[in-house]
Amino acid sequence: MKRREFIKDTAITLAALAANNTRGADAQGPKYRVAVIGRTGKGNYGHGLDVVWKDIERTEIVAVADEDPKGLAAAAKRLNGPRAYANYRRMLEKERPRIVSVAPRWLDCHRDMVLACAEFGCHVFLEKPMCQSLEQADKMVAAMEKKNLKLAIAHQSRYSPALKHVQKIIAGGKLGDIVELRGRGKEDRRGGGEDLMVLGTHIMDLMRFFAGEPKWCFARVTDGGKPVTRELVRDGAEGIGPLAGDEIHAMYRFAQPTMGYFSTHRARYGAARRFGLQIYGTKGIVTITTGAVPEIWFVEDPSWQPGRSRAGWKRISSNGIDRPETLSDPGHSLGNRPVALDLLHAIETDTQPRGSMYDGRAALDMILAVYESHCKERPVKLPLENRKHPLTLL
Repeated sequence: MKRREFIKDTAITLAALAANNTRGADAQGPKYRVAVIGRTGKGNYGHGLDVVWKDIERTEIVAVADEDPKGLAAAAKRLNGPRAYANYRRMLEKERPRIVSVAPRWLDCHRDMVLACAEFGCHVFLEKPMCQSLEQADKMVAAMEKKNLKLAIAHQSRYSPALKHVQKIIAGGKLGDIVELRGRGKEDRRGGGEDLMVLGTHIMDLMRFFAGEPKWCFARVTDGGKPVTRELVRDGAEGIGPLAGDEIHAMYRFAQPTMGYFSTHRARYGAARRFGLQIYGTKGIVTITTGAVPEIWFVEDPSWQPGRSRAGWKRISSNGIDRPETLSDPGHSLGNRPVALDLLHAIETDTQPRGSMYDGRAALDMILAVYESHCKERPVKLPLENRKHPLTLL
């Protein structure tokens, strides 16, 4: 992707993020009734999607639902005593909230919970990944579209204030043309299929943020060194659905000349140390971890060998280039806040959140294209024509 194309694609997004991140909790506007759906022992309350609303004055947490009695009692106490329900549908029917945090981390409940929210006219803040399959994602999007409801997904990295400084580097020509995007998962015990689904969604979202929409994917999936076949498909942990592989390598074509790559395996050494995205330009490299306060480094070196060129790496923080980071994000509170505020802004302006249901579905599309390509043993066009989970069709 050429520098001018990158600037065109990202300038509007970054400007909007900066504007939304300055909207204070005490901004003038209507009071929003918020409800929370959790599921103790089966995804819990995600990464803080319940408590984020406590610090936004324009919202009031009126109810929480959890099928686990002890978990429900703990959540009600944590959220300052809203009305508590064992059944989330009954909560939605009785309370009629304007916004709902669908907080469980497990994926087997996302579709049904979002469809219920759409039925009762609720906007949604959804934990990532979006759901188990594109067929489910399509139903969720259609239900929300039917009532003009907004869904923000917890891809926190795209809300980081440090990204505007990456944009300045690229806009200033210091990175040159973007030719490669390289992402890796955490590569811990989940290395392979689970890593692709759970952590890969962040990497796919960042790839799209920087390079736009991928055109095709070509991938191979192996287990114990053997190509995955039907017999090697398993049920994933945490309600993920069908999974396969302990080693995955995928290639994506973006706008010329940009290629994207994602890999994961069960690493013997250095698990979680490589998790993130590297952007390779014709003049240098940017490395990015994930989260609201990612660690970002930049080096001006067209050879991509700083040791040989003696080029020095520079830290990019929320404060700028070569400046120390002063932000921290314990408990994901800093990362969730701009997403929640952006959802309010989207509701009020009838626009899409910066990390919308369409972005969540597109990241899932890139993930499932890995299996589709492996099964067909060829590159597959994106978005996928097949909306069922590819591993169910082996």
